[in-house]
Amino acid sequence: MPELLEPKVGIVACSGEELAEGTVARLAALKVLNELRPRDTVTICLPLFLAGGAGDRAFARLHPTITVDGCELRCAAHGTEKYSSKPAASLVVNELVAECGLERPERRRRLNAAGQKAVEVTAERLAVLVDQTLGKGAGTPAAGDSAAHKPDAEQREVACSCGSGVPVTKVSIDGQTVELVALPLIFRQFREAGHGHDEEAARELFETVKIYNAVPPEAEGSYREAVLREYAVFCEKEKQA
Repeated sequence: MPELLEPKVGIVACSGEELAEGTVARLAALKVLNELRPRDTVTICLPLFLAGGAGDRAFARLHPTITVDGCELRCAAHGTEKYSSKPAASLVVNELVAECGLERPERRRRLNAAGQKAVEVTAERLAVLVDQTLGKGAGTPAAGDSAAHKPDAEQREVACSCGSGVPVTKVSIDGQTVELVALPLIFRQFREAGHGHDEEAARELFETVKIYNAVPPEAEGSYREAVLREYAVFCEKEKQA
């Protein structure tokens, strides 16, 4: 697969409020995003993702995701798989608590001591999964992310997938508006590689676009025509720049 963006992992945390484990999931995700793996992760807002947030869904198509659920309902995991793809890894807090022999967390808004311990354990396990997903080795801190190298205030701000730089282009296909992700990134990489405009180049370009976008088999011809039209517009703008 062409390398379009810096590798990142999207963290999708449970948004449930009825269980203390939901609070543990969110706080553990924030700990990883803010402290343990700030350079390797971004947050994906689950409610916005489920509601059709273009930026969140575009990010999830191009990057691996890890879900953190509070309970066995696995709302984050199921929602992510339904609207993008199966998560690279998933954690369920109440299962992890049982596995580690911890006391069950209590109090949803202000966790008790057992809840705080669950946050630490969940965050540490989540950081290991991030490393494994990015091929850095289980439990190996990313460069500069160890306790001895605390990120500065600017780096500690949680990065959101909405601002990840994944462009979403609205294209008219067969009278309908369709959202295609990463077209400018694909076009720029393709043009800089020196590809021509012959039939073989057109086929290769469209195949690359299909890697990142779901194309209905029965509409491939229309999608291909739209992609090539957008690429022609892109090349013309590049010439004028």
